[in-house]
Amino acid sequence: MTSSMPEPTAPSSRGAIDLGALKKSHPEPVDTTATGAPSWVRAINQELFPEIVALSQQVPVIVSLGSPRSPASVQLDGLLAAVINAKNGAAVLVTVDAEAESQIAQAFQVTQVPSVIALINGQPVPMFQGSAEVSQIQSLLDELLKLGIQHGVAGTVAPFSTGAEPVEVPLPPLHQAALEAIEAGDFQAAEIAYKHALNDKPNDTDAAIGLNQVRLLMRTQGKDLAAVRAAGAQNPDDLEAQLAVADMDVMGGHVEDGFARLVNFIGRNFGEEREAARARLVELYSIVGTTDERVVASRQKLARVLF
Repeated sequence: MTSSMPEPTAPSSRGAIDLGALKKSHPEPVDTTATGAPSWVRAINQELFPEIVALSQQVPVIVSLGSPRSPASVQLDGLLAAVINAKNGAAVLVTVDAEAESQIAQAFQVTQVPSVIALINGQPVPMFQGSAEVSQIQSLLDELLKLGIQHGVAGTVAPFSTGAEPVEVPLPPLHQAALEAIEAGDFQAAEIAYKHALNDKPNDTDAAIGLNQVRLLMRTQGKDLAAVRAAGAQNPDDLEAQLAVADMDVMGGHVEDGFARLVNFIGRNFGEEREAARARLVELYSIVGTTDERVVASRQKLARVLF
């Protein structure tokens, strides 16, 4: 097992987590460690993964990728749970069935189970593969907590379970404020909340995506689809007309059409307009999800027209 503790992977590095790929709907997993005592351990699936990434902005998150059919995985999860629960919320443990949740395993580039990886501020920190002794786990966790402090991730969180009903992981306050504003139709307030969240933590990926989503809502609010499409058809080389149609396409679920429109515009134009179209396309990619197959395909087409 590896005993060194590397820095969190930079957001642009290979292996960084793309939340957009983790949107499949699965049944709610249950806490497999409920024993009547508070537990900071939870089994998760793709649907819950974005919440766990957000939680890693508050405390370090240990992710154990294994298999319930592997005795080594089951034993390791038991040891990890004991060490984590002894920290009383200074860190949390989430377990992942790497076979059932293959997209999570692929996002972490896991090649064998069990594998243990940490998250700090949404970025992965490799820990170890295979089995480990309690003393080794404790030592690595102590190093991880120190690394969390260095990156502004410290404190405690409430348990996932008190032995009864699981506790829902709360959103960070500014994210919650943005969500409530969106639900109330106050997109400007939501935009301000996400901007404040990014000002506090510039690497807050969820806030950046949320900001792009809110701005898309603001740009398309009250617009007539037929009129926007007609203007786009009449003005194929007008930047604003093409951006407006692409926005409406993505909002309406015609994602590939919206992407193709902007890629074609970029291929025909140069200078500031070309860069503006590229920047908008990148925003739309983040909203759909950077590992979505439609985004991957469009990125390849974009690269061909740019280079």
